[in-house]
Amino acid sequence: MKSLMIILILTYFFQTKTSEDFHIYRAGLTNSALRFEKEKSGRVAFLGGSITYNPGWRDSVSWSIQKKFPGTTFEFINAGIPSLGSLPDAFRLNQDVLSKGSIDLLFVEAAVNDRTNAYSGQAQVRSMEGIVRQARRANPNIDIVFMYFVDPDKIKEYNSGITPAEILNHEKVAAYYDIPAVNLAKEVTERIKYKEFTWERDFIDLHPSPFGQQVYFRSISQLLENCWKPDKVNKNEMMDYPLPVKLDPFCYDNGMLIPVTRDNAADGWSFNNNWIPDDKMPTREGYVKVPMLIGTEPGKILHMEFTGTAVGIAIASGPDAGLVDFSIDGNEWKSVDLYTQWSGSLYLPWFLTLADDLKEGSHSLRIRLSGYKNQASKGTACRIRYFYVNRR
Repeated sequence: MKSLMIILILTYFFQTKTSEDFHIYRAGLTNSALRFEKEKSGRVAFLGGSITYNPGWRDSVSWSIQKKFPGTTFEFINAGIPSLGSLPDAFRLNQDVLSKGSIDLLFVEAAVNDRTNAYSGQAQVRSMEGIVRQARRANPNIDIVFMYFVDPDKIKEYNSGITPAEILNHEKVAAYYDIPAVNLAKEVTERIKYKEFTWERDFIDLHPSPFGQQVYFRSISQLLENCWKPDKVNKNEMMDYPLPVKLDPFCYDNGMLIPVTRDNAADGWSFNNNWIPDDKMPTREGYVKVPMLIGTEPGKILHMEFTGTAVGIAIASGPDAGLVDFSIDGNEWKSVDLYTQWSGSLYLPWFLTLADDLKEGSHSLRIRLSGYKNQASKGTACRIRYFYVNRR
């Protein structure tokens, strides 16, 4: 019995892994370390959903970076918006991140919401590649880190020997552009498997408990520490990252948001410069007390001319979200449901791509409110915060 116990303990010891086992270092993060150390200034941005937006790991990582470079003046940009994944991030990157100034280090997390929001694999690759190419056009020296956070579906799939599709899609882009990655989904799964902690009592939710936030922080900070070791930095000079031929020719590397204006208003569509819901339902920052184009009358048509290979609408999808019909360049009308599984409880920021793979050049979009609606919806409304396009 004593021998068996020793064998079990040794087996557990040698099976338990460190955070480094879940890191992929690739080209490393030399540029940001050189920038912070030599120029004594730095700008770090965090792009993601609610796990990025909420306090926790992000604050701890910011603190550890400041501690690593105590004489450096930093600006930390929180560009997390709850519910948003890689597709919205590709179109809002310029407005929410790159417009703030030259970014030296960019953290990107979208694997959780890419699953929740059911973006196609193609959309995920186009979005993640678009983020990388936009960031590196703006600053060829920028260091980027991809992060794959955990959720119950990913735990289930890893335990079944399956790599989650979102991680495969994001890794396709990371490998192609030589970007470091932190696979926290796999790390948390493995640590639970070897009984270091439990999901129910310790991690608790995909929005991690304070304990879970520290698991994220320790792993991410370990990646930074390993990438910024003196032997990896001192012998190097800052380099421009290359931009190879695109993985996908229709990637969102010129994604941009087009705010609605009073000029967009049409018969049956009103413009509200400071929209606030009448029913006092919860909202998301950036999608309340902002300009909104609102349609509530079925059959009323909205026109928009645009240039690009993709077009969509970013809406506030609430309890009365309806259906819209749309037509590109006078072609057949198609329908899309604006109501989501969360719309009954809040006005959710929701990005709907209406056309993709379009030929370069000018196009015309028509949007018509439908008389039909989702059975769960209380109305036929459409509230547009932005149009978005991918320009070539």
